[in-house]
Amino acid sequence: MSFDVETVRKDFPILSREVHGVPLVYLDSANSAQKPQVVIDAEADLYANHYANTARAVHTLGSEVTTAYEAARDKVAGFLNAPSRDEVIFTRNITEALNLLAYSFGNATWFPGAEKFRIGPGDEIVVTEMEHHSNLVPWQLLAQRTGATFRWIPIDDEGRLVDSAIDEVITERTRLVSFVYQSNALGTINPVQRIVARANAVGAYTIVDAAQAAPHLPLDVQALGADFVAFTGHKLYGPSGVGVLWGRYELLADLPPFLGGGEMIETVAMEGSTFAAPPSRFEAGTPMIAQAVALGTAVDYVTNLGITNIREHEKALTGYALEGLRGIPGVRIVGPRDNVDRGATISFTLAGVHPHDVAQLLDERGIAVRAGHHCARPVCVRYGVPATTRASFGVYTTLDEVDQLVQGVESVRRTFG
Repeated sequence: MSFDVETVRKDFPILSREVHGVPLVYLDSANSAQKPQVVIDAEADLYANHYANTARAVHTLGSEVTTAYEAARDKVAGFLNAPSRDEVIFTRNITEALNLLAYSFGNATWFPGAEKFRIGPGDEIVVTEMEHHSNLVPWQLLAQRTGATFRWIPIDDEGRLVDSAIDEVITERTRLVSFVYQSNALGTINPVQRIVARANAVGAYTIVDAAQAAPHLPLDVQALGADFVAFTGHKLYGPSGVGVLWGRYELLADLPPFLGGGEMIETVAMEGSTFAAPPSRFEAGTPMIAQAVALGTAVDYVTNLGITNIREHEKALTGYALEGLRGIPGVRIVGPRDNVDRGATISFTLAGVHPHDVAQLLDERGIAVRAGHHCARPVCVRYGVPATTRASFGVYTTLDEVDQLVQGVESVRRTFG
């Protein structure tokens, strides 16, 4: 049973405001999703009534906040269908999660048991051409530090991975493959299991950037089969400042620590230190307590709506929007033009009009979209465009708002003649 979008919208206080004297139409959820009142309340309640530091006090507040923080870990583990709660690591965002892995792989020369992660000359690191900069730059840096070769799977004219290149680029020299589940710039949903199977066949580690997938698609880490999966809270209707890294426990147990400090240690002496088991080893210092607790509330919210219901709702919106935008002379969809294996994110250009001008004129009509590279400049280079305008939908988006988008783009076209 699908949810009632008008009822859902009442959960989001910001949707009642106006912009430039007209009701807000928020079509920028791929950038950052809006927050339901329950998530806002969860963070405020912790600061107002329960705040203390985690795992550092035996008093009542310390006990309450530690319980809430660890309960959030349990919720995330359930959301991911993780075999163990100890496989869930809280980070500041997915960017930190991916950098954590890149740093730890690069430091595998000294940590006991980490030999299997070592990367050096002759090894290859593979990504795709559609990656967000957060899943591109850390691996470029790792290749530069280690002498490994950096390679990528190309994308075709329709915004999908070149299937034959998966087998050609991932070879016996590949040590790790890090790739996006759903592209933030193209909306493309990639064949995760196909890529993981190829990587497994050559003994490479696999890392999945699920930042865009988590709010829209089932995220079962056991079904996906990857070694590591990461996502961020603020796109999942949760707060900013918190992300998640999931990894197979047997791999996390042998990874070197990322940051040094409190709570990530086992023992400390002036002569040296030993380190805690995961997940504590990767959560140095005071964590993002209130944000993690509110993320747990966001997970509950999405779970209660039903990820299948969300997927069906957004798929209908995407198909409707693609049809409407394709009917406007001069509009070019940058990414899959059909509604197969694509998410609720549509990037486009309008002939003769810079994407930033499109976005600015839409904003005057109260329609919030994004314009730019979307932190995926190689995608723009691939398609020969300086930037794109991007509309992205969420649980609160309506067909009427899609109509307003299409009418707005048509108005921009007429304005520029």
